[in-house]
Amino acid sequence: MLDRRRFLKLAAGAMPVAAGVGHVLAADVPADHTLRIGTGLVELGRDAIVSTKLYNGQFPGPLLRMPEGRPSTIDVFNDTDTPELLHLHGLFLPAALDGAAEEGSPFIPPHGHRRFSIVPAPAGFRFYHTHTMAGADLARGLYSGLAGPIYIEPKREAGAYDREVFLTLKEFDPIFTRMEMPADFLEPNTQVAALRDQNAAAVAAAIKAGQPEQGFELAYNLFSINGRMLGEDEPVRVRQGERVLFHIVNASATEIRSLALPGHTFRVVALDGNPVPTPAEVPVLWIGTAERVSAIVEMKAPGVWVLGDLDSDARGRGMGIVVEYAGATGKPAWTDPAPFRWNYARFGVAGAPVPAPDETIEMTFSASSGAAGGFDRFAINGVSFSMDRMDPLFRLRRGRRYRLKMRNATDDVHPMHLHRHSFMLTRLAGVPTSGILKDVVMVGKYQEVEVDFTANQPGLSLFHCHMQQHMDFGLMCLFDCG
Repeated sequence: MLDRRRFLKLAAGAMPVAAGVGHVLAADVPADHTLRIGTGLVELGRDAIVSTKLYNGQFPGPLLRMPEGRPSTIDVFNDTDTPELLHLHGLFLPAALDGAAEEGSPFIPPHGHRRFSIVPAPAGFRFYHTHTMAGADLARGLYSGLAGPIYIEPKREAGAYDREVFLTLKEFDPIFTRMEMPADFLEPNTQVAALRDQNAAAVAAAIKAGQPEQGFELAYNLFSINGRMLGEDEPVRVRQGERVLFHIVNASATEIRSLALPGHTFRVVALDGNPVPTPAEVPVLWIGTAERVSAIVEMKAPGVWVLGDLDSDARGRGMGIVVEYAGATGKPAWTDPAPFRWNYARFGVAGAPVPAPDETIEMTFSASSGAAGGFDRFAINGVSFSMDRMDPLFRLRRGRRYRLKMRNATDDVHPMHLHRHSFMLTRLAGVPTSGILKDVVMVGKYQEVEVDFTANQPGLSLFHCHMQQHMDFGLMCLFDCG
């Protein structure tokens, strides 16, 4: 972190891949979008300035808007001394363009350039970010500022709203800690005793082996929305009666975020960019790492308000933004909402029949406390992912419908992400649901979650927890679809 004086001193002194084939496009044909990866400074607030990797020298990276189904090109220049990856999160792309080295996507070399030629799909709110491993290096991966929003415009816009506002949630200046993450906000909250017992046995074994009872977690000193701390940016200015569609992405490396706007409710219309079958109003949003929520807020409580995290410490360190009605004055107001649990099923279809899968894949998530240099080592079905071997754990047949039955034998919430596909939630902690399409789902501690997807993308697809340290230390696997 740099103080303001140091920032001002510094400021004063201050190969293409196309359509997954790999041929070079003509240099005189401009790309639709250009991203430059480089190190820059982000002024989160007065005397809160960080140096980190950025896209186009800004955080978040520029909003990329692309019409659904219309071919689009993205030029990516890596102006740094280290290889980089660009993951186009939530898009249906060939493995070579997805941006994960585990799938065979090529790195963008230091001081090199690649062109991505894609057909944007599916429509909705997606985002892009680095997909490099970080390990204990808190300057790499999603600990950096390499993230930005994508909006793939549908062929037919739907929804009654007056304007859109894009919000990117992000923490900076990470530090190691032993602090536990929140885990009691999900509903249903049914836990499986056998999973709890399995974790207790694993902790006991770790202690007996001389390992810590709990591995390192991450905490942060600085919090931001759209790269600015609460009170340090221009407010979101609204008019009474206006309907504002907020597109919110949690670009955190490791944190689950909550958001509330006192005196208002969020009408959730899409999750991870996919319209929900049952839009519903909620007083609080809970958003796991890499999840996106699109919600309409009807502005009917004039005043100056804080749209911010439920956690007072997070708000105090910057996680919020001011919402100001036309003509309103005064200090931004915050009031704690009533207790509320987040339930994906609220936005689904209760009791609707779900087609039987062709095959069910059972997977158990486990952890060995502090076994990876002080970090927990994670595993799926006893296998901790190896970047040296990168062996597929599951073989799929193209066109078949698979059910993933995830069993979490750890005391962490895991936002699990499947690359190059969307999945439908079918069972949450024992309660059936249907109709909700996502690409990330939070699996609560000692809980079971089931999702269905059709293996329609040939080649390798990565499946992993989207918390950087969980992914880096083993909680991922590869599907190989033949």
